[in-house]
Amino acid sequence: MNLKNALSNRSIGVYLALVFSLMTIVLTVILVEVIGITATRQIKNNIGNGLAELAVQTSDKLDRGMHERYREVRLMSIRKDLASPEVSIDDKRDVLDERQQTYGFYAWIGLTDPDGKVLAATQKMLEGANVSQRPWFRNALAGNYLGDVHEAVLLAKLLPNPTNEPKRFVDVAFPYRDTSGKLLGVLGVHLSWQWARDVERSIIDPIAARRNIESMILDRAGTVLLGPAGMQGKTLDIKRYRPADDKQNAFHIEQWEDGRQYLVGYSASKGYDDYPGLGWTVVVRQNIDEAYAPAKRLQRQVLWSGIVLALLFSILGWLVAGRIAKPLGELAASAQQVQMRQADGIARIDTDYLEVRRLSGSLNALVADLLQKESALRDLNQTLERRVEQRTQELAQALTEVRTSEKRIKTIIETAQDAFIGVDLHGKVTDWNGRAEQMFGWSASEAIGRRLDELIIPQRFHDRYSGALAEFHRSGAPDYLNQRLERIVVNRAGAEFPVEATIGLAGTADTYFFSAFLHDISERKKIERMKNEFVSTVSHELRTPLTSIRASLSMLVDDTGDTEGMGADLPPDVKGLLNISYQSCERLVRLVNDVLDVQKIEAGSMEYRMLRQPLLPLLRESMEAIDSYARQYRVRLDLESDGSDPEPAVDRDRMIQVLHNLLSNAIKFSPPEATVTVRLLTRDKEAKISVIDHGSGIPEQFRERIFQRFAQADATDSRRKGGTGLGLSICKSIVEEHGGRISFESEAGQGTVFHVDLPLAG
Repeated sequence: MNLKNALSNRSIGVYLALVFSLMTIVLTVILVEVIGITATRQIKNNIGNGLAELAVQTSDKLDRGMHERYREVRLMSIRKDLASPEVSIDDKRDVLDERQQTYGFYAWIGLTDPDGKVLAATQKMLEGANVSQRPWFRNALAGNYLGDVHEAVLLAKLLPNPTNEPKRFVDVAFPYRDTSGKLLGVLGVHLSWQWARDVERSIIDPIAARRNIESMILDRAGTVLLGPAGMQGKTLDIKRYRPADDKQNAFHIEQWEDGRQYLVGYSASKGYDDYPGLGWTVVVRQNIDEAYAPAKRLQRQVLWSGIVLALLFSILGWLVAGRIAKPLGELAASAQQVQMRQADGIARIDTDYLEVRRLSGSLNALVADLLQKESALRDLNQTLERRVEQRTQELAQALTEVRTSEKRIKTIIETAQDAFIGVDLHGKVTDWNGRAEQMFGWSASEAIGRRLDELIIPQRFHDRYSGALAEFHRSGAPDYLNQRLERIVVNRAGAEFPVEATIGLAGTADTYFFSAFLHDISERKKIERMKNEFVSTVSHELRTPLTSIRASLSMLVDDTGDTEGMGADLPPDVKGLLNISYQSCERLVRLVNDVLDVQKIEAGSMEYRMLRQPLLPLLRESMEAIDSYARQYRVRLDLESDGSDPEPAVDRDRMIQVLHNLLSNAIKFSPPEATVTVRLLTRDKEAKISVIDHGSGIPEQFRERIFQRFAQADATDSRRKGGTGLGLSICKSIVEEHGGRISFESEAGQGTVFHVDLPLAG
């Protein structure tokens, strides 16, 4: 806080100086860092490349040295004095001794016969011994003239060994022949491995003395042939030291077994001239801290140089900022005098800055304008205070009205006969009135804040409840809002009971919630079950005597119109009474059958035997069965088809029942001498059956409830025609059980068309 106050009281010159200093420091640090990183990276690369170059030089010197020995032994193998049988063994031995003296690392040179017996050798060592099983002898005969580093076997006890170290050699051997090309034997040379140590010291030791560098020579398998104490004989991962992209040398950073990191340069032997090489790899390593010490020194030098430069530039920036800010300071002092009423305007500032001169003029204009508006603001302030006071009173009155309204609504909800529950859009209870407490057993304090499905929804309906919430969030206008719904709920004791629910959406866009009024309809459902059981029982009890009465009356009356009944000789007035009794009995039988069908549909026990069958025979059978009924109304029946005979899967008896209901309605409401047409079409994998009449049509006010149970038009003509009001409801249920749909088209005075669409089997 003290630093903030100190800075807030400083002039713009101080801020400019601070900005200049900060920018200078940041830019200097960035520049120093970039230079330091670039230079350090370059130095590190140079150091690594230097180690790799040492490895290359060592590898090259080894290859060149071996090339000289390789070439020299090959030339010896073609000397005539060694191959000629006329030269004695002693003379040949002298030649070999002389050659050994010319190069001190020749540990042994010998001539063998074709069977591997040593004929002549330096210092007569191994003469007469059989070396046919030695690798250098067999490889020479096979065309492989080089042998990798190995310890002495036969010569170990013959050669002097002042250091007691194991003797190791590199073999060079060529077969020698006479002038006719006949194989005479093998010329073999054991080159002391101390030769490689001498090469290493000539290159590495001068540098190792001041840089603590270690070198190693690895064979093809990665075994250390020559290296520091403790490393010789160990096997390293040779794949690490194979330069990529066919390069001869490379370097990398590697952590070794001692836990330290080393900068490692390496080079693989490629041979030289006609010398094919032995696949050696030269590895040169240096501790990473010692290797990169020059780079770290450079970083420190660059950093200190950067700090010194930053300080110098900061001092320079401070001086420049003070000079730039001086006119602004004078302008600020003049403005402060105006503020303290010690001056009427801004003094003229003598400066070369165009911006300062313009600012001075603008400030003078602003001062005059502000003085003029100050008076107007005082008047406006008084007016605003009066308005604020007035609006405050109005808001207080509105708040009182809102609270009164809220209290009235709360009282209405609490005294409502139905349970009221408020639920937010996430399914949590927000309101719970007293009737809800009585109905479900949960107090308001227990229910509010909990999920509704945890309180009143049975477990088996939880998924459906979650789906309803998801549907609201997806569509925003689900079909269950503002509708009377019957649902099963559960109380705190676990008892389930039915309720009638009305769900609405209340609140504003930011505070939407679901309002639900629940009415317990357990008693109503119980009464309905008792009613249905009573109707079913009565219907079954009426069906048996009515069937007997209908059969008896049908024997007395002329039922078909083609034959005379048993009551043909009765007086006309008696026959009239019999006809009335028979027709009334028919209506009662149909009513009982319809009531029983409705009971089966409600109970879900209506049986269907679905079979694929053609519709045309079924239509003809239905029309033949109702033809006598049509003749009573003097109505003709006609069948039309588009030539197809679709075969949907239907229950034959139930579909005839549907057609009978539709045809009987069409016949009843058709005028005499009219025609009722039955039309069969096939459209888009559906069979469409249409029953067309030319009656008075369906009244507009009756169309919405035409498929409801016991629904009948109120027109006098409809009541005169009779009917139970159950036929179309039963038709709708049967058609929907077939997976189809029933619909109608009607025009007043023109007639009605009922359509039945049935799906065809795929």
